[in-house]
Amino acid sequence: MRAVEIFAGAGGLALGVSAAGFKHDAVIERDKYACNTIRGNQKRRVKPVIDWKPNPLPEQDLSTFDFSTIPEGLDLLCGGPPCQPFSLAGKSLGRHDSRDLFPQAINAVRQLRPRAFIFENVKGLLRPTHITYSQYVQLQLAYPHVKKKKGEKWKEHLSRLERYHTRGSGSEDETYKVIIHSVNAADYGVPQRRERVFFVGIRSDLKVEWSFPEPTHSRDELLIDKFVTEDYWERHGVSRKRRETISTSLRGSLEKKAQRRSSRLRPWTTVRDAVGDLCEPSKTESKATVANHVFVPGARSYPGHAGSEMDQPAKTLKAGDHGVPGGENMLIHINGKVRYFTVREKARLQTFPDKYHFEGPWTATTKQLGNAVPVKLSKIVCASLAKVLALKKNSQSSCRPQQNIE
Repeated sequence: MRAVEIFAGAGGLALGVSAAGFKHDAVIERDKYACNTIRGNQKRRVKPVIDWKPNPLPEQDLSTFDFSTIPEGLDLLCGGPPCQPFSLAGKSLGRHDSRDLFPQAINAVRQLRPRAFIFENVKGLLRPTHITYSQYVQLQLAYPHVKKKKGEKWKEHLSRLERYHTRGSGSEDETYKVIIHSVNAADYGVPQRRERVFFVGIRSDLKVEWSFPEPTHSRDELLIDKFVTEDYWERHGVSRKRRETISTSLRGSLEKKAQRRSSRLRPWTTVRDAVGDLCEPSKTESKATVANHVFVPGARSYPGHAGSEMDQPAKTLKAGDHGVPGGENMLIHINGKVRYFTVREKARLQTFPDKYHFEGPWTATTKQLGNAVPVKLSKIVCASLAKVLALKKNSQSSCRPQQNIE
């Protein structure tokens, strides 16, 4: 099956799309450092990046892309429009922010008419401040052919879309069934408490049933793993004097949960699970035995600005660097001191493979990783969608009348 990636960034979502079995007709990104990262991995012949088109990847703005170069019958369009307009960390200007590129994403759906699409963004898009705009985005994605008229205000367009929706208008091959789903990446095995929202649409004429994949991991299972079975500490060889402790009453509560649990969920993945086998960071890249694993000086802790704990999933990685509030890009080391996560450690927290290298200075790699979709989460979502699309494709093929051969 075929895919096109827009707002590709450093390639986290695209790696998951490829792992789910899609082949990329095009990968589009304009940031030079993110493009350098993808180009560098193409040059190093890293799979599946070597197969992404074009190769080498140019720096290209989506507004200038010629959609007519993509053959008809595209299976999947995906991407992560810039999240800064809706992020709690920014000014949260929403649709008034020039970086709101959802209109370009909607235009891409209109031009390509894919069988399905996936767009990812920050959970802040669902805050009361932006909820009306998120509904507007959802309706535009559902009816991409109902374009905003010249001079029409966005709320007027929203009203027209709502009327269009309630009367059930539109041909099924040009409308989409769209769901909005909010997730915590930690619930899918990502070693990071990263809350995000997905817009997923399937073209109406396909008439397929799909729901967002169920979580695979849980916080309760991590607590049981630590404080009931203690398997977590044994697995990592942590001595008893260095283990976390809890009250007797809380331990008793967890023991009861462990006895009556019926789920097959796995424990949340922690920072120690993700990076515990890495050596200490090198002082310079030239001396690094692990790519991108270089010490970054300057980290400090103060009230309200502490790093991520080793035995919990990390805080949400942010695209900012030294000034990030809350210390999201810092690690509380086992010796109690704080330091910045190295690029490789952040890559692991975003579930990129170690063979995948990042290009650019510290600020650029921090931006790439802070904006990325975790590869593991991307693969789970895309694989689930690929399954129903493939089944539909196969059933349509089997229903075609066979030609008589005389």
